[in-house]
Amino acid sequence: MAPGRAATTAGLTRSAPVLGISLKVGSTMVFAIMVVALKIASEKVPIGQVVFARNFFGMWPVLLMVALRGELMMAFHTERPFGHLGRSAVGITAMIFSFTAFSLLPLPDATAIGFATPLIVVVLAALVLGETVRIYRWSAVVVGFLGILIILSPHLGEGAFDGTQTIGALCGAAAALFAAMAMIFVRKLCESEKTSTIVTWFSGSATVLSLLTFPLGWMLPSQAWVLPDLQTGGLLLLVGLSGGVGQILLTQSYRFADASTIAPFDYANMIWAVVLGYFLFAEIPVPEVLIGAAIVIAAGVFVIYREHRLGLDRTKNRRAWTPSKS
Repeated sequence: MAPGRAATTAGLTRSAPVLGISLKVGSTMVFAIMVVALKIASEKVPIGQVVFARNFFGMWPVLLMVALRGELMMAFHTERPFGHLGRSAVGITAMIFSFTAFSLLPLPDATAIGFATPLIVVVLAALVLGETVRIYRWSAVVVGFLGILIILSPHLGEGAFDGTQTIGALCGAAAALFAAMAMIFVRKLCESEKTSTIVTWFSGSATVLSLLTFPLGWMLPSQAWVLPDLQTGGLLLLVGLSGGVGQILLTQSYRFADASTIAPFDYANMIWAVVLGYFLFAEIPVPEVLIGAAIVIAAGVFVIYREHRLGLDRTKNRRAWTPSKS
């Protein structure tokens, strides 16, 4: 077996690509449900409270998964607490920006902007981790960023869009940047930490950190937490539980196939965003968003292909990853 192939299969429970892909697609569907719930809930409660609900209620399914695998006590042990806290801080920041973007933008638009994350990861990996990135991946990154500019153009130009959507577009771009920073933290943590440790520490510390949005209500009345009614409370519960279940499906998917097989199915998110946005919110994506998204997706898939060809195994990184939109 070639060394590159041996690396890509390392750490798998067993090779079952169809099962891995099914779990991955299932996770994108569950995350799409979560995004719909948070978009509706954000009309009545501040984003900080939605972020807290996502992490607090989502923590319990994750802890249950870790417990069922017999790794609960082990998951709390770490010699790198500050690394986990740093990862949680940038992850929470990404989540706040991402949730804000979803609350202000149509689902397809916010989803497409988020596809910039893996492209930014390539840049940060070169600058921060010293990873060698050659002309093929740099070219894909440049093309992908052009696609992002196309997606952003309707929201940042002097068209029919108001200031709210401009803020949403900027928040989406900021979310992609902070999500990429969080992935860099995850890559460093994966050098010494178990997947269960990274996921558990993020769930717990993100819940605590998201509580820091509560005092914002004293300075910004519009961000004051509220006592939700029964329907909104149910939506907040759904945000958390679907986020937690989506995390489980995502983590498990990479136990049955390597990242090069599964990662391209991240882009199924765009399908759900277009379908749910149309039927639930009467959102019709403008041509710029669809064209830009196609360019960014093509660039992202090419980056995945090149990393696979180079024998770069991202499977463990992705198993420990919590997407900012989730």
